[in-house]
Amino acid sequence: MKKALITGITGQDGSYLAELLLVKGYEVHGVVRRSSTLNTARIDHLLADPTIADSRLFLHYGDLSDSSRLIALVESVAPDEIYNLAAQSHVRVSFDEPEHTGNTTGLGSIRLLEAIRMVGISTKFYQASSSEMFGATPPPQNEHTPFYPRSPYGAAKLYSYWVTKNYRESYGMFATNGILFNHESPRRGETFVTRKITRAVARIKAGIQDKLYLGNLDAIRDWGYAPEFVEAMWLMLQANQPDDFVVATGTEYSVRDFLGFAF
Repeated sequence: MKKALITGITGQDGSYLAELLLVKGYEVHGVVRRSSTLNTARIDHLLADPTIADSRLFLHYGDLSDSSRLIALVESVAPDEIYNLAAQSHVRVSFDEPEHTGNTTGLGSIRLLEAIRMVGISTKFYQASSSEMFGATPPPQNEHTPFYPRSPYGAAKLYSYWVTKNYRESYGMFATNGILFNHESPRRGETFVTRKITRAVARIKAGIQDKLYLGNLDAIRDWGYAPEFVEAMWLMLQANQPDDFVVATGTEYSVRDFLGFAF
């Protein structure tokens, strides 16, 4: 039975990836941060399943800022695949917390890569990169497009992209970057514009809310579907050779378009 280690398992992508891997027969290990109110809402249905919990799904306390803990986890779990999905993932928040964003979203990846190197296991590594690395670079964008990040989040993701590529080339690791454009689902955090809109639709319909305030309605995004994007992550690690891949739908919509569809 293959084993996978997922950082960020309680997030949108991590929860869908855990579901996918469990269906495929994996033993899944997730890294969660210790807190007084553990946020496992997105995977509670998995934890409640007696055929999965503590038999094929295991949670471990850990943090991307703690290199010694990451080394211990990589050594004890000995995963066949590692998916690094944990991050401070909100662009605007990265301007409020640039150091925290750099420490987790940026340096967290090199701590994981170093853990793999130091333990000496042969594992496949997936790094969740982002279209925010392109930033001001005009579309169309592909794997050969120059990067121009415009936020601390984008810059931190770009650092992770390059160290992943560097460890692949320097140490022969199976290390892959997935450069994903926006991907949404009902599990998307409510601070993101798509969920702000869909939540407002439901609240307005229910008579709880009568107005929705948004920023730039002309902002354009390529929005995909999260469960399909996590399958792309898995497929990248099934390839014969590691590489870097852009994942997108190829279709753009503005926030104004999204509002039109929603209402």
